[in-house]
Amino acid sequence: MTQSTRRLVLGATAAAVVLLAAPAWAQAKKEVLGVSMPAATHSFMAGAVYWANEAKKDLEKAHPGMQVIVKTAANASEQASQLQDLVTVNKITSLVVFPFESAALTKPVAQVKSKGVYVTVVDRGLTDPSIQDAYVAGDNTAFGKIPAEYIAKSLNGKGNIVALRGIPTTLDNERMDAFNAVMKGYPDIKLLDAKHGNWNRDDAFKVMQDYLTRFKDIDAVWAADDDMAVGVLKAIEQSKRKDIKLVFGGAGAKGAIKTLMDGSDPLIQANVSYSPKFMYDAIKMTGEARLKGEKLPANNIIPSVLITKQNAKDFYFPNSPF
Repeated sequence: MTQSTRRLVLGATAAAVVLLAAPAWAQAKKEVLGVSMPAATHSFMAGAVYWANEAKKDLEKAHPGMQVIVKTAANASEQASQLQDLVTVNKITSLVVFPFESAALTKPVAQVKSKGVYVTVVDRGLTDPSIQDAYVAGDNTAFGKIPAEYIAKSLNGKGNIVALRGIPTTLDNERMDAFNAVMKGYPDIKLLDAKHGNWNRDDAFKVMQDYLTRFKDIDAVWAADDDMAVGVLKAIEQSKRKDIKLVFGGAGAKGAIKTLMDGSDPLIQANVSYSPKFMYDAIKMTGEARLKGEKLPANNIIPSVLITKQNAKDFYFPNSPF
């Protein structure tokens, strides 16, 4: 992480203060901010879409001369088409983009940038990060490192594990690399396989069914996402296998945190935070900065921390869609 990296505290308290203190000249400046992101196809993205619309509401209320346009896409090609519309039809001056896929969206975002639009990339990065002006995300290295350390400690440094990966993106690579880096220190733990479950319950269910068929002895599963953990748990339940001692999801979905708080599933013993509220923070910070003619720090990373039964209540938000 470079010295320019700025770690953010969850929530945009400081940003809110800046928002309230914006000078009169800033209130009158025109800014059209486009937001492009995947549709709410799973609970994490439902949370991200919710927070994007909350940011739109707050920014447009505080700055009447500002317009925020939120578009959601069902796939990468639709998102690329929407990006063109944001430039040619909506005449955006700045863009906050959550890429559906890193490789497929890199060129379309570069084309937006070439029109003089300020670009903030969120979460799933581009394959060419030089295109972006700023990047906002959770701590993907910690997201892979924390589960690896917890699983290794729980197994006393010995056993068989399987892993599930998300959609092929730069952040998925960061998480997997961090997980593998920890496991190199535990030669008696064998990673049997790591296949893509695409952050999807149904896909994760199928991947776990395959693992259960191929491997007769599995001690722990790194599901790498709370939605995928749901599919993994369902596959384990149907198989009636008793060898698996731990399933580690991730991202702090309210259902997973409630299970952790209640202690209702012995396979769920810990989690790692990764809140979709970073979408709100990215939009609000970008909008406020552009109104003042300023840039965000190049990298804005929100810390990920270990969640256990002892601190789970601090991460439980029952009114959130995620």
